[in-house]
Amino acid sequence: MLLDSHFQTGPSVSQSVAWALGGVLLVVIVLAGAYLVSFTLRKMLGNARDDHRRDSDWRPSTESPTVFMSASMQAVIQKLREQEKELEALQRRERERAQQNERLSEEVTRNMPAGLLLVSTAGLITSANPAAEVALGVRSLVYRRYTEILGADSKLAALLQECLTQGQTFRRQEIEYRPPSGESRQLGVTISPILSRSGQLTGALCLLSDLTELTALQRQMQIKESLAALGELSAGIAHEFKNSLATISGYAQMIRAETEGDANENAQQILQQTRALAHVVTEFLKFARPQELANEEVTLRTLIDRAISEIRDSLPQTAITCEGQFESVLGDEGLLRQVILNLVRNAAEAAGERSSDAQVTVRGAVEQTGGRPVQRVIVSDNGPGIPQAELPKIFAPFFTTKPNGTGLGLAIVQKIILQHGGSVEARNRPEGGAEFIVCLPMSRHLSAEVDSLAARI
Repeated sequence: MLLDSHFQTGPSVSQSVAWALGGVLLVVIVLAGAYLVSFTLRKMLGNARDDHRRDSDWRPSTESPTVFMSASMQAVIQKLREQEKELEALQRRERERAQQNERLSEEVTRNMPAGLLLVSTAGLITSANPAAEVALGVRSLVYRRYTEILGADSKLAALLQECLTQGQTFRRQEIEYRPPSGESRQLGVTISPILSRSGQLTGALCLLSDLTELTALQRQMQIKESLAALGELSAGIAHEFKNSLATISGYAQMIRAETEGDANENAQQILQQTRALAHVVTEFLKFARPQELANEEVTLRTLIDRAISEIRDSLPQTAITCEGQFESVLGDEGLLRQVILNLVRNAAEAAGERSSDAQVTVRGAVEQTGGRPVQRVIVSDNGPGIPQAELPKIFAPFFTTKPNGTGLGLAIVQKIILQHGGSVEARNRPEGGAEFIVCLPMSRHLSAEVDSLAARI
């Protein structure tokens, strides 16, 4: 019974044998599977390397998923590298194009005939071209405040301030500007605000044009036209005046010869006044009637030395000196001598109003104006100067500050200089006294223009 029970509770021999055979079979299967997996992986990797060497464009079949995935990743990486190279090339071309546009913009700005200023809302000049430096007479404008350059009280600074604070635009404004050198200039100005995309004010753009020479030419043309009209109108009237004065003078002489006492003295006064008036009419005729220019070469230094010698004899109390560079000009020697005599005599008389140390200086210089050589003659004195209110009127006919002056001396000077194609201006010197600046062209190409102007005036 006990034996029977033992066999009944433990495994049988057949079952033990079956378990053992199953374990062996399982080990064989696992080893075979591992070998097959290892063999397959080695085969796949070897084939992939061989195929990659043989043909880079090989497309794997879907029969080997691992090879297909590896080749696909290689193809994607290769494509990304190609696209990266194309993107780098595009970026390089864009940078080159941007640099080229920037260089072109700089060249255009640098070679602009008009001055250009960019001013920030903080009042700093952020950009300026060479033409702006020339127009303003100041170098190194960038990163300086415009009020420092232009002056806080100047008209140009006021316009920029209105543009920066109110966004106002100013077009073709003509203003007077005085650079550090002291010479007054006429500037044409256009100022406009700079706005961002959102409409916010970020600065101001200022365009400058030097109109000094153009304004001077316009003023000269107006004077020439006025002189021409005055000459046509006054020539006949002055002739009639002379005839009437001759008749009055004749009767006054008869009265003086036939009477005595008060009547004789009155006749004498009439004679003196008619002679003075006849002198004024004669000077006016010289000013009004057209003058013919002798178109010849004039040596200025010799002409000025003779004029100074003549005035020294009549006004020995005034020291008159001549210095600088003087070249030959094209014109009428007699009329130019009249100009120098008039200007030097006026300067000597003005300097003589001082009790002592009266000085007159005649300076010469050759300069380039508008691409052509110009002879500049400056006659200066150390007298009291010209009242500021009288400066714009001193060349007007019959305007004079002298008790016995006719008011035609400087008007005749201006007419003669204009006939020669030049210009004349007056100004006060900072150190005291006044100076007259005469500019005469030295080019013979202006001879035809001078003849034309002489015929018109």
